[in-house]
Amino acid sequence: MKILYGTGNIAKINSMKNMLRNLEIEIISLNDVNLKVEKIYENGNSPLENAKIKAFAYYKVWGKPVFSCDSALYIDRMDFYHQPGVHVRRINGGELNDEEMIKYYTELASKAGGEVKAKYKNAICLILDEKKVFEYDGNDIAEEFIITSEPHKKRKRGFPLDSISKDIKAGKYYMDLPYYTESQKNMINGFRDFFISSLAL
Repeated sequence: MKILYGTGNIAKINSMKNMLRNLEIEIISLNDVNLKVEKIYENGNSPLENAKIKAFAYYKVWGKPVFSCDSALYIDRMDFYHQPGVHVRRINGGELNDEEMIKYYTELASKAGGEVKAKYKNAICLILDEKKVFEYDGNDIAEEFIITSEPHKKRKRGFPLDSISKDIKAGKYYMDLPYYTESQKNMINGFRDFFISSLAL
């Protein structure tokens, strides 16, 4: 089955393709179908609300199976009102580019002593047709990791925080790991289970 991934982030598209490898799903991008969509305002208060906003916006234009995802970032020992939440890039009224994100979050880690535990709360909304809408934001598609104040020299376009993320168990930078972390494996299995269940694969 062909399913449009409603995002303009190529890194996210490639990541999802890898996660769903060997399933009977062909992920296609906006570029693949030359689909133009007006700016989508992600004004939800949770990852699931934003995932639904995006998925329905793309489905309105595309009219065929589509899904969108969204994430919220929560940092240990940070009070609720200062949590990034769904505003991972949108800080103080502006939208940060990749390098600005790295600078902002390394400063947060520095204030916390150099390293701090963090968690991505992820959500997905899949629309097959007007009557078949599936959504999910369970803990099995979340991801836990460490944010460090010392950026890795490598960069991954579209995933800037990977340069300052470390595996909790190994203590190694994501950029240096030749394998998925335990938390990432759980997340991948969670996404795969969602599609297998929703599509009866």
